[in-house]
Amino acid sequence: MIRVSSWLKDLVNLLSKLSFKRLLNYELNLHSFQLSALLKKQIQISQPVSLSVEPTSYCNLRCPHCPTGLKTLSRAQGYMVFNDFKKIIDETSTHLIYLMLYFQGEPFLNKHTLEMIKYAHSKRLYVMTSTNAQTIDESLAKGIVESGLDRIIISMDGVTEEAYTAYRTGGTLNKVTDAIKYLSRYKRELHSKTPFVEVQFLVLKSNEHQIEKAKELVNQLNADKLSFKTAQIYDIDANDALLPVNNKFSRYAKNKDGHYILKKKIKNSCYKMWSTAVITWDGQMVPCCYDKDGAFSFGNVKEDAIKKIWKSEAYNKFRNSILKNRKGIEMCRNCGE
Repeated sequence: MIRVSSWLKDLVNLLSKLSFKRLLNYELNLHSFQLSALLKKQIQISQPVSLSVEPTSYCNLRCPHCPTGLKTLSRAQGYMVFNDFKKIIDETSTHLIYLMLYFQGEPFLNKHTLEMIKYAHSKRLYVMTSTNAQTIDESLAKGIVESGLDRIIISMDGVTEEAYTAYRTGGTLNKVTDAIKYLSRYKRELHSKTPFVEVQFLVLKSNEHQIEKAKELVNQLNADKLSFKTAQIYDIDANDALLPVNNKFSRYAKNKDGHYILKKKIKNSCYKMWSTAVITWDGQMVPCCYDKDGAFSFGNVKEDAIKKIWKSEAYNKFRNSILKNRKGIEMCRNCGE
């Protein structure tokens, strides 16, 4: 569900961020990937088109199948400092188009997140974040609208307190709906077209019966979009009770042996390895959002230039492994891309 007028405004906003250098880098990036896929050998003649930057790896919720909520992350936890963030943006803003201020953790737990958004906005980047909205009160909502944030994804996995808290342990649904109301109100009062407010509904067996009611509620709250997300489950066979009955909303299906596997075929290619990267709160540059523990760190942006890490021998070797045997990489075996 999406409001067409909001979608058009968001598209125009994104297009307004483009420049000759950014468009050229995007074309070089796309051709790098296409040639690599064709020749089965990595070629990288561009810089990242987008980045995910982690303001913090801490979270205020305890969602039962999230490594952050379960405190099972093997890497250290902490908060990114503003000067490290500034260095990242200063090195990439000429060719970067899209910045996601999120990886693990709740981004608004970092006291510098609004400052980060404002700085990236000043460089004419399209900036978005994803939040559980538990910290968004009236004051923060106003600050978010004033910051220039382009898009915000808000998790709302249920339209009753019972369904919502079945997964979002430690949260309350009222805080989510209030946050959406505050954002809508300040967009109107401040005559702002941004942020584009997307409500994300993680479909589970416990809430799939509420999908139609979710559409009604999101419409009443004046959000711009409602999207339905399939759940990533690490031990699928042991937790199949989480999977919705409607197979449309599951990324898994049973094979002939009765075990769950990804419905999507894992191909020996992945555009994300050529177009984007993730930077953790302490500066580690990792390949994608599925590397939650930072097992494949190619370098630290506090010590080396991003363009150097991006084209490093370690990064290129990883891209080659994707082209040869993506299934051989554990984190890729549970990836829906």
